[in-house]
Amino acid sequence: MIYSLARVLSCGRAALVWLAVLLLQPRAFAAPVEALCARGGMVVSACPLASTIGARILRDGGNAVDAAVAVGFALAVTFPGAGNIGGGGFMLIRLSDGESVCIDYRERAPAGASRDMYLDDGGEVISDLSTIGHLSAGVPGTVAGLYLAHGRYGTLPWKDLLQPAIDLARNGFPVSRELALSFERLLPHLGTYPGLSVFVGEDGSCREPGDLLVQADLARTLERIAFGGAEEFYEGETAELLRLEMERGGGLIDRDDLSDYEAVVREPVRGSYRGYEILSMPPPSSGGIVLLEILNIAEGFPLSEYGFLSDEAVHVVVEAEKRAYR
Repeated sequence: MIYSLARVLSCGRAALVWLAVLLLQPRAFAAPVEALCARGGMVVSACPLASTIGARILRDGGNAVDAAVAVGFALAVTFPGAGNIGGGGFMLIRLSDGESVCIDYRERAPAGASRDMYLDDGGEVISDLSTIGHLSAGVPGTVAGLYLAHGRYGTLPWKDLLQPAIDLARNGFPVSRELALSFERLLPHLGTYPGLSVFVGEDGSCREPGDLLVQADLARTLERIAFGGAEEFYEGETAELLRLEMERGGGLIDRDDLSDYEAVVREPVRGSYRGYEILSMPPPSSGGIVLLEILNIAEGFPLSEYGFLSDEAVHVVVEAEKRAYR
């Protein structure tokens, strides 16, 4: 659930603000770290706090889907660019009996959207209109997708999976360096949206690494979802807050867009690589098919003989990716 364009959603007492933000920019990779191994399971996400919550869910008897749901909502609090209730995503699940399924919960364009809505009268792109503000937002799918996954495959109570995220939002957590950098990039826009003022310090500056970030309004939103499920988000109080904010800010999403949204169950695309079966996400995701094409090309070369990260191996992978993405 990682996108270069993500939506940050913050529900207040009387308003809900929805902003498209560029939270995830390419960053230089840190020095290699020691590999870790685990026997009972492993949770990996963009935020250690969220990963810790997922691992705790596994220790408490939850399964992988329970952990994924808990991590997804935790990331909505601690790292909204990697998992947020105003966005969407994909989930690939493989059960112990071999059953495999994909859940598509990407955002959808509202019914009122049109092809040229981001163009001026001369047909030129209006800068930032498709990436920042109310018109940039699609109908969110995250809550529907996670709720569907839990309903089909989860084992722990739904509200128990949201409680860690609620606690993080209400009690606060230390701002990470990555999150602080995201706030810094967004600073010119934060003052435009009152619901995002929580990300700014009392002196108007961005939150710094280590600052305690409390999001009481988001905690209340998550509580409503915890007790009302996806129906609350798409047809209840939160849906009405969304409608009002869209109306206030000139957005297009209305109650019909929200109530009509459904996550979709799909069959994964399948391939193979050097004797291993590969499962990945089908369209509308482009990643699965492209991944299989890259692996098919790379399989024709003796990468192990070239050596890990050797010039020859890197060259093959780069060329395979270049051709797959054309």
